[in-house]
Amino acid sequence: MKVLAIGAHPDDIEILCAGTLALYAKDGHEVFMCHVCDGNKGSLEHTSKEIAKIRAKEAKESAKIIGATPLWAGISDGEVVLDLKSRERIMDVIRQADPDLIITHYPDDYHSDHINTSRLVFEATYLANLKLWKTDYPASTKLPYLYYMDTIAGINFEPQEYVDITDTIDTKVEMMLKMQSQLGWLEEMHNCKATDFIKSVATFRGFQAAVPFAEAFTQQKMYPQGLTKRVLP
Repeated sequence: MKVLAIGAHPDDIEILCAGTLALYAKDGHEVFMCHVCDGNKGSLEHTSKEIAKIRAKEAKESAKIIGATPLWAGISDGEVVLDLKSRERIMDVIRQADPDLIITHYPDDYHSDHINTSRLVFEATYLANLKLWKTDYPASTKLPYLYYMDTIAGINFEPQEYVDITDTIDTKVEMMLKMQSQLGWLEEMHNCKATDFIKSVATFRGFQAAVPFAEAFTQQKMYPQGLTKRVLP
């Protein structure tokens, strides 16, 4: 199976669903990690050009841990908007991966880039399959399942499914620690240490699922995707 995770910024995927992606990779599935934004505003000390370059390197190193392929949509931080150009960029991301499953942000998250990424992925998931819609890449060959990952700290999110990430929690933390430029940013801007935050949320979701550590998801139910098959690990 091909699995595509689409996060707004470099580190969103690591925080929200890297444990699940590590399980997919461990089981031999092909994993793609797309960062819609280039991270060019996520710094208190670097210029936009500098931090974008740093975060691209960090994202590649993080993906390498599980053998995932990194992809980019090339949009600046804070500039993810619902327009045709952005939709086609996401269509091309989907067409490059041709996934069986897409994981992205929940529609009711705290950041406009997260919210708009979620909407763009929803719009592009079906449209990327249309052969007469010409873009830089050929149409995808299937309609993928679409799942939404947990929100930051689980706010406004009611899980439908859980994934036991007890065996990959350390890998998840290792992937996040590759995002060195963001560790101080998270502590300064959000008053949290990345490792503590990841383990606290995973412990909370794990308690709900009766396992040590878990990640939470909900499925976008839509025709003609069948709803009788579990596709999460």
